[in-house]
Amino acid sequence: MCRAVPSRYSDDVLAARRARRDAKPAEVAADRGLLAEHRVTGFAGRVTNVDAASVTLRDMRGKQRHFRLSPGAFRVNGRTVTLVRPRPTSPPARPAVTASGSVAPIRTQPRVARASRIYVEGIHDAELLEKVWGDDLRDAGVVVEPLGGIDDLAGAVRAFGPAPHRRLGVLVDHLLPGTKEQRTVAGIDDPHVLITGHPYVDVWQGVRPRTVGIPGWPTVPRGQPWKEGVCTALGVEEPPAFWRRLLRSVATYADLEQPLVGAVEQLLDFVAPPED
Repeated sequence: MCRAVPSRYSDDVLAARRARRDAKPAEVAADRGLLAEHRVTGFAGRVTNVDAASVTLRDMRGKQRHFRLSPGAFRVNGRTVTLVRPRPTSPPARPAVTASGSVAPIRTQPRVARASRIYVEGIHDAELLEKVWGDDLRDAGVVVEPLGGIDDLAGAVRAFGPAPHRRLGVLVDHLLPGTKEQRTVAGIDDPHVLITGHPYVDVWQGVRPRTVGIPGWPTVPRGQPWKEGVCTALGVEEPPAFWRRLLRSVATYADLEQPLVGAVEQLLDFVAPPED
């Protein structure tokens, strides 16, 4: 007579298989660069783009294909998954300190621009101030305007019409005793106007040489345009291209010479007093 022996296997040998089949595939964010394989076609590649309904994969040969984001349609690391659109990341926290070294204020509403202004000689001066003091200028509501030179600075000041709540700050290049720049500003006397300057021939020279990887600013012969002379000495063909390189190299006020930094800080304090 045969005796029944208890089986070490489940009575339903397909139970485990059905459980695996019925399990919901894990969701994986389709981050750019993720390596995935489309199960039906076998096409494998890295994620280059994803939207609410589809994902784009690019294989090693550069071929791209688009697939719907269907449940369990992909394999990642040999595992069947459902690719989903990545969650949007939170915006980066505002730095505690601005490029100018001041504490970054927290504002929920943009400040309305003041009537006060800062005039600078040219577009490069304006771009440099925006790069380093942009956060401070926006927080104070102060606009920087390039004049295109200071030959008629007195006329520009009259046209602006300075007043107690309409202050004007002016940043002048090469403001040294005995220079034409010093003679130009000497006749302007208004309590609502502050003119500061730095000793450099051009605002380029206010950037510390190490910032752009040169030992020092070349000496340009008298009578030769300074920017062109510098570019010639450095073997640079196009001054605009060198300026873009120079501006990219500036990250904070520490990349600028102190006389330039001090002159700009004085103007900011004048047109937008801290007590305001």
